[in-house]
Amino acid sequence: MRHYAILRILLAGFFLYFAWPIIPEAVTQIEFIFWGGWLAFFLLVIGSNFATLLQMTSPPVMEQERTRERQTLNH
Repeated sequence: MRHYAILRILLAGFFLYFAWPIIPEAVTQIEFIFWGGWLAFFLLVIGSNFATLLQMTSPPVMEQERTRERQTLNH
């Protein structure tokens, strides 16, 4: 289900759109640590969803398509 990965990438981009103007205003070291961690998490989210889109990894279990197989009794 590629559309979930695309939606997560778009949501992360939306959050970055609002955070980007505030990041340069960081003055204290705790603010730098926070925004550095935030950007690292952002890159992890983007990277993992691109890996799912490019089918480098399998999608999460909840998003995998189930194939229904007919169960037969073999005695």
